[in-house]
This record gives sequence, C-alpha cells and structure tokens, in this order.
Amino acid sequence: MFDFRLKVFYTAAKQLSFSRAAEELFISQPAVSKHIRALENYFKVKLFVRQGSKISLTPEGQVLFGYAEEIFALYRKLQFEMDKPARKNSGTLHLGASTTIAQYVLPGVLAGFHEQYPDVQVNLINGNTWQIESALMQKEIELGIIEGYAKKTEFKYTPFMEDEVVLVTRKNPSLFPDGEIDKEALQKIPLAIREFGSGTLQVIQHYLKTQHLSIGDLNVEMQLGSTEGIKNYLKKTDCFAFLSINSVLQELHRGELTVIELPGSSISRFFRFISPHGNEEPLAEMFMQFVIHNFPMKNHK
Repeated sequence: MFDFRLKVFYTAAKQLSFSRAAEELFISQPAVSKHIRALENYFKVKLFVRQGSKISLTPEGQVLFGYAEEIFALYRKLQFEMDKPARKNSGTLHLGASTTIAQYVLPGVLAGFHEQYPDVQVNLINGNTWQIESALMQKEIELGIIEGYAKKTEFKYTPFMEDEVVLVTRKNPSLFPDGEIDKEALQKIPLAIREFGSGTLQVIQHYLKTQHLSIGDLNVEMQLGSTEGIKNYLKKTDCFAFLSINSVLQELHRGELTVIELPGSSISRFFRFISPHGNEEPLAEMFMQFVIHNFPMKNHK
C-alpha cells in the first residue's frame, strides 16, 4: 500500500544501518542504497550523513522519519481495524515470552487484550530466549516474544518495543558515588548476571564487544536464573547487575536501586516477536497486531 522506498528509509533510519535494514527487509544492501538515493533525488535533500560504516540522519532526514513514523502508525491502525471482521476472535493462543517481557511488559498488555477479546484464552509460558526459540521450533507455541539478538533463518523476527539495559546497584553505593564508571572499573566491580541463553546476557555480551571486553574479563560474583532473584540479591549486597530498565522502574522510584552510567553508548535493544515464516496463525497475528497497535515502535538513537 505504501511506497516501498519509504519503508526502506524508515527501516534504515530506525536501525541506523543500511546492512541491518537490508537484513530486516530481505533485500541487498546495494538495493537499500539505491532506494535511499531515489528518495534523496525526489526530495532534493540528503537524508543521511555517511561517516565510514556509520550513518546518522540529517535534519531533513529527521523530518522525514517523523512523518514516516506517523504514516506507518496510521497504516497499522487502519490494517488492524479493517481486519476485525475477518478475524477469528475465539480459541486458545499458546504464547511464549522471555523472562523480562513475561514479568514486566506482558501483564498489562494481556489485561488489555483480554478486555477486548474475552473469548480468546492465552496460555503463556516463559523462559530465556533460547528456550522460547526451542518451544516455537517444537510447535509448543504459536508465537514467541524475545529480548535477545538471536536470529535463526527459519523464523521471522518483528520488533515492536524499545528497551534499554542499564547497570544498577544499591542506592548510594560505596563505590562510584558520582554515578559513573569507567572501563577499567567495570572489570573490577562484583557482578550478578543471568544464566547463559538469556536475552539480557546476549545483549550484555554484544555491548562488551564494543568495549573490547568479554564476560570473562568481568568479576562475576553470582549467576542467577531470574531478574527478581538478581534484584533481591542487589538489595542486600554491594553487587552490580545489568538489567532491563523495564524491570527496575519500581525499585528506582522507591530509591532501592540506582543506575550507574556506562562507558560508551547506552545499551538499547528491541523486544521482538518471533514466528515461523509463512502463514501466521490467526490468533497469533491478531495478538501481534494488538500489541503493535498499542505499543508504537520508537526510534533508538
């Protein structure tokens, strides 16, 4: 319905990467560049500043991105409303979500979904990202929601909500009273981390690579299998942990935990739906559209 070139621009702008846009849209990187050039020629402006392998939006590109975001949000709303008569609004949806999403994001979403579709029963399982992918592979669920970077060719991944992973510790920690930490100190502080296979740990590993570090370079004091367990551990020790900002909002508000600024850029990621390629299960598609409609994606910069 919409000009594919605008979709290419929008994808490249939110990813700030032509290569990741190409991967998401299943086209080649030269094709992405060609579509962007066509838009730039049409509007007679530059949309991106190219600095080596990195790109950023020009002021004109930021304007176009804002309008594109509104256009695609309206399109999602239109599609959602027009599809209502054809939907099957009853049955059971088998849903899987990684731990952070299941505990801190989905409860409110599921309440709204149940209010709008009371005849749909949702059976939710939770686990780490690897476990959710495995459950989808074994057809134990029709739709998964994950937080990690894993990308298997047999699945389709659809981003829907932005998240940030932050370094947290007790309020007024004895170390780093200024609320900042450098790369050298990051390797010395005691850390509690999630188990291997968790999406949060994958994101941390990705961030560490940008700092030329690995998990082995850190002082891991404790490895725990849940975010709640890590938070309770932090409250009783001088330990630190990387956790989703969505999982610590209440503790930050109550002053039980505090965020320590990291060296380099912030650790941003997207929560993503994961589903098999091909025809979507009707209830899974309906749930995806409901969530996307209620949680419009934000640009992560």
